Amino acid sequence: MGKEKLHINIVVIGHVDSGKSTTTGHLIYKCGGIDKRTIEKFEKEAAEMGKGSFKYAWVLDKLKAERERGITIDISLWKFETSKYYVTIIDAPGHRDFIKNMITGTSQADCAVLIVAAGVGEFEAGISKNGQTREHALLAYTLGVKQLIVGINKMDSTEPNYSQKRYEEIVKEVSTYIKKIGYNPDTVAFVPISGWNGDNMLEPSPNMTWFKGWKINRKEGNASGTTLLEALDAIQPPTRPTDKPLRLPLQDVYKIGGIGTVPVGRVETGILKPGMVVTFAPVNVTTEVKSVEMHHEALTEALPGDNVGFNVKNVSVKDIRRGNVAGDSKNDPPQEAANFTAQVIILNHPGQISAGYAPVLDCHTAHIACKFAELKEKIDRRSGKKLEDNPKSLKSGDAAIVDMIPGKPMCVESFSEYPPLGKCDDSGLKKSFCCARHASDRSSRRHQGLPRRPRGTNECCATLPTLRSPKAGHQLSTSIPRLAVST
Repeated sequence: MGKEKLHINIVVIGHVDSGKSTTTGHLIYKCGGIDKRTIEKFEKEAAEMGKGSFKYAWVLDKLKAERERGITIDISLWKFETSKYYVTIIDAPGHRDFIKNMITGTSQADCAVLIVAAGVGEFEAGISKNGQTREHALLAYTLGVKQLIVGINKMDSTEPNYSQKRYEEIVKEVSTYIKKIGYNPDTVAFVPISGWNGDNMLEPSPNMTWFKGWKINRKEGNASGTTLLEALDAIQPPTRPTDKPLRLPLQDVYKIGGIGTVPVGRVETGILKPGMVVTFAPVNVTTEVKSVEMHHEALTEALPGDNVGFNVKNVSVKDIRRGNVAGDSKNDPPQEAANFTAQVIILNHPGQISAGYAPVLDCHTAHIACKFAELKEKIDRRSGKKLEDNPKSLKSGDAAIVDMIPGKPMCVESFSEYPPLGKCDDSGLKKSFCCARHASDRSSRRHQGLPRRPRGTNECCATLPTLRSPKAGHQLSTSIPRLAVST
């Protein structure tokens, strides 16, 4: 796959049974990299199982099942193509622990596609306080996905079918909610679709002649269209941080006969080139990069967003592992963080959380227990105003500033410097909270004499969009939370 088109990443979110799998499967099926033989095989299997009417979702379900069994799936199966972009589905919808997966995946998303079901009773169930529509939308914004598309799905099952009144009713209610979260509804495309029948998916639907199209008004430039595919083409192209120092969290490390040790991962910031001397944190291993590959093609350089494998000199597979972070040894190399300060929002947690709580966090590709060492202050979730110093405990709905200590060596970064490297989830439970990384003392336990903080920062480097103005001497990012956690 060449680089003549930009690559973008989307995350598909929404309440269970809203049609996420069918809608996503439809796009992959019609615009993706699945060969005809595979499609025919899936269609036949779906029919034999009596699920012929679910063939689009079946595509996704089959791919998920095969991936979960460890069968290698070509990455193109999770991609589809528009006239403007190569689109990668970050998170296959439908997992039972979707919230957890969504939090870790959304750190890479350029846009969220929120699917809401228009069927009788279905929209109401999804938008209710017990539904996932609200929580998913809040998570997407909280985790920094500032572009949103709303697909109003199952328009073929409204009463009457393809009801304009139902569409307008849903647009009004969803607009009100996403505005409270922080999205501007004027910048959001609301597209009435049927993920199964294909209405307004790739081509304008003859069943909704009343729909005159969606419009987006934004300072970067207005856009309009009719279909979901056109809405994806209207996504603002992401700016990839090539000017920042290299950060590449390792997803895996392989030993390949005749080649040697090959770490693999996604370039989050900076550029990776053959001949570069890289340092892996927190293990403090330094080596030279011999070659870089993506999709079995040698690269002269890998840019942010590229999923690559790279061969390194004189390093054993035992020396580095998943969760380590590679960086340029000569340009602000990554280091171990002995502790860090975070802004935490408790989204949905049973009971109270107090100092000493130690969830296992999946932070970028690392999987490490981090202790809530001190609850410094409770703040208002929307205004950011301080409510209480040193609260004894936190509960669902609370936001707070917390000092955290990793239980093992861990590499995390200041959000203002390296946004993609800090979103985390607590993999132990199914409820969720999220927190914004403020700053870390980057002094390694092995190098306590050399404390190091991110450039230009004092204590606090990042926050949610609604956090209060910084105190004197502090810097706060106006962007998203640095760290996100789901329990």
